[in-house]
Amino acid sequence: MKKEQKLTDISTLGTQLFWDTDINKLDYQKAYIPIIVRVIERGDQSEIDEIVRLYSKEKILLTICKEIKFLPNYAIERAIRFFPELRKEDMLCYQNRKDKSYHWI
Repeated sequence: MKKEQKLTDISTLGTQLFWDTDINKLDYQKAYIPIIVRVIERGDQSEIDEIVRLYSKEKILLTICKEIKFLPNYAIERAIRFFPELRKEDMLCYQNRKDKSYHWI
């Protein structure tokens, strides 16, 4: 059985997701949050598979739950479709929703 090859850059994701960025100058290790956000918002399953190989599933799940401060509603739903073990109630971006009701004293 062939061992999964760890990616060393994001060039395999293609330029359609990063049309506004020179991916050759992007430090994919430092810019992991915006890369994950972009793929969740606009990518397909093959691009999700690529970032899982690049960062690991655990890092992506932790980033989605604890580090991404905002995702639009459609992207939250996409993240849950891509990673069924996620619960939106555990996601920081869902907890910070401006449209949730607050109790005022």
